[in-house]
Amino acid sequence: MIPSGMIIDCHCHAGKGDRMTAPWTTDAPIEPYLRRARRAGIEKTVVFAPFHSNYDEANRQVARIIARFPGRLIGFAFVHARRDAGRILCMVQRARKWGFRGIKLHGFEALPTREVCEVARAFRMPLLADVVGRAEVVDMLAPQFPDVNFIIPHLGSFADDWRAHQLLIDQLVRYPNVYTDTSAVRRFDYIVEAIRRAGAKKVLFGSDGPWLHPGLELHKIRLLGLPPQQEALILGGNIARLLRGVRSVPEVSANLRSAAFAKCGRRSQPDQPAFEEGNSLPPGTQVEHEL
Repeated sequence: MIPSGMIIDCHCHAGKGDRMTAPWTTDAPIEPYLRRARRAGIEKTVVFAPFHSNYDEANRQVARIIARFPGRLIGFAFVHARRDAGRILCMVQRARKWGFRGIKLHGFEALPTREVCEVARAFRMPLLADVVGRAEVVDMLAPQFPDVNFIIPHLGSFADDWRAHQLLIDQLVRYPNVYTDTSAVRRFDYIVEAIRRAGAKKVLFGSDGPWLHPGLELHKIRLLGLPPQQEALILGGNIARLLRGVRSVPEVSANLRSAAFAKCGRRSQPDQPAFEEGNSLPPGTQVEHEL
């Protein structure tokens, strides 16, 4: 269990990309981030890969990074909803064996599909989905999958789209399974409004490290001047709650199981690791963080 009051950053990248067209497709070094986070008092961090052409390999890199810092990092499996179609279950099941506790995707590549949401439901994993300003898609996702917790980062828009911020705040109020994080939100009053209207229980602290300074992003939360109980929810209590119900063995529907078998091969039963080949990391790197 996470101690009460622990500060958890719910949004950080780690590892190397392979396209090398921009910082977020090239390298997300964890060491500078961890030094900054330590000085800021951040005790745990959710990590996932930068953009990559092969998220199986990228997730494996992240698992190795997590193993280097026992108890400090919590993995989310990055998937490409379109390119990885038909094998999302296999990828997430493998990542779950490595101790990962959530799913991440980016709408710049592909927005969430029914398959991705069904896998999140099967594992009871939160789905951190960057909708790249298209907050209207949350109105499709949230009612279709009321038992999936969606974390929409950047209050709906990294690009400072105030329309997306406003719409997402409305959705935070209307849907009990929609959450947001504060990473890279520059218009401070929208964070104030989100908490005022939806409550501190719907907002999570995130930094979008290592490229954004976690101490600076944390200071935004301090500047809200919230009562201690509300601040504690945002700084760690909310993400800890969302991670507690994650299953080790998924409850897989027949359709999802048959699709995984067709794409991944021999083993796709919910009590067996699908995509068995390459399921293991080098000795000592399989880790689990119970929250």
